Amino acid sequence: MALVKYNNNSISAVTTTGLTTGNMVLIKTQTISSNTSTVSFIHGTNDVVFDGTYSTYIFKLINIHGDGSGGSNESPISFNFTTDGTNFNVTKTSSSFRAQHTEGGSSELAYTAGDDLAQSTAFQVLCQNQKHADADAAGCIILHIFNPSDTTFVKHFISDAEVVGNGVQAARNFIAGYGNTTSAITGVQFKTLVGNVQSGIFKLYGLKES
Repeated sequence: MALVKYNNNSISAVTTTGLTTGNMVLIKTQTISSNTSTVSFIHGTNDVVFDGTYSTYIFKLINIHGDGSGGSNESPISFNFTTDGTNFNVTKTSSSFRAQHTEGGSSELAYTAGDDLAQSTAFQVLCQNQKHADADAAGCIILHIFNPSDTTFVKHFISDAEVVGNGVQAARNFIAGYGNTTSAITGVQFKTLVGNVQSGIFKLYGLKES
């Protein structure tokens, strides 16, 4: 019987394969299990790195639920930047597009003007139609932020959000835009525009270029 080997070592002697999971380096994970008003990632706090170490940072929001408190059935997830670690109010401009299909068979491909920002300090919505009233409702989001520490150019971002809304519709939201500041971005904060984040996983990665 042939002995299976790796790099001329018996399998029992292998301590590392040299294989990687890609160029994404996990920096920080925050798991929310009870109502939370905001989820923040600020450079230099709680082991968060968000500086010139990486030119691209990626947030993954997994199975996010809002509680919908405040008199609304909607719990859209949103974000904003900070340049001072305290105030999340960077001026932003963005454009949004949505693809949607419902259980009843209707479909939509649409420019979603309501999610756009035009030189606004408001929080940027990442996904709409996220309902809290059904256990099936949840959102998963990937947000890329480029060169946050650069002090010459504005700060560009792009997001891809997938949402199951109230168990009867599935939607995908694409948003691209920029924070109109040449100051270094030192952190990002997430929240629902209505109510609280009820549960979900928030992950921050740095993207290695080689």
